[in-house]
Amino acid sequence: MRGQWWRGTELRIIIYLSAALAIVIPLISGEYITRVAVGALKYVVLAISFDILARTGNLSVGHAALFGIGAYAAALFNVYFKVPMELGPLVGGLTVLPVAVALGFITLRMKGAYFSIATLAFAEAMRVLFLYARGITFGAMGVGVPPIFGGNVTIDYYVILGIAVASVLLVILLERTGINYAFSAIRENEDAASVLGVNPTKYKVLAFSLSALLAGAAGGFDAGYTTYVYPYEVFSVTISVAAMIMPIFGGLYTIEGPIIGALTIYGAEEVLRGWMPFGYTLVYGLALIISILYLPKGIIGLIREIKGRTWLENLREATQSGKEPFKEK
Repeated sequence: MRGQWWRGTELRIIIYLSAALAIVIPLISGEYITRVAVGALKYVVLAISFDILARTGNLSVGHAALFGIGAYAAALFNVYFKVPMELGPLVGGLTVLPVAVALGFITLRMKGAYFSIATLAFAEAMRVLFLYARGITFGAMGVGVPPIFGGNVTIDYYVILGIAVASVLLVILLERTGINYAFSAIRENEDAASVLGVNPTKYKVLAFSLSALLAGAAGGFDAGYTTYVYPYEVFSVTISVAAMIMPIFGGLYTIEGPIIGALTIYGAEEVLRGWMPFGYTLVYGLALIISILYLPKGIIGLIREIKGRTWLENLREATQSGKEPFKEK
């Protein structure tokens, strides 16, 4: 009981300190750090959105489609209907929602690599569609929009922080209801889940819809933040790869994993960008290799494994095997 109390207290302390730091970042740092934090939080939202879908056992390689549709929806609603860009996250999320429901019913009957290929194909199809539908989307010229909140980066930061917090609260809500149990049952054995009364199609479409809602909101925010929407940028496969690798590296099916993965990888990417302007995406490849070879359960899995063992257990195993304590097997 004492160990459990300490772990719970430790977790709360970490959460409170992280929340306090997140709130004061724009107040204690310069504009550059704040903009880096905005980019990191955007990928936190994308990583969480990917993780929600992955909880049903489906791995999307086309998250850029959801992000891009959300970005274009916010921009085009502003151009044609004068909807303020401040409502971009809401417009992007709600616009992509019906698209996800329709796409989900079509593709979520596929399993494994077939679903991943289908989402990748959908993302590429969206890029081509928005590139050549010049009469509506302005094609390769892209769409320019006014900045949200007059380009005030501090307000921008708090907006994306609010979206990230809402994403975390959504995951917490899922974990405290039977929905997450249904997701886990489908992921482990879809046929067995069906026998137990779980409707796989219903819950997979729900997961895909919630995932799309967050990705579309991130895209809608990004449109007003960058003030320009360009098909090659918002539908880039780099976005899809980042959204996939970050939660895998941090630890799938957890609340903390996608957050840690996004902050770690985006931070490493930003540092490497200064040294290798065109090679920073190597971080994604390295993170994936490390995850497969050494961190199959991500950073969170490693932390839990270490915290769940006593020093005596590690010392005894090291003595028997000849390895140093806490070394990977």
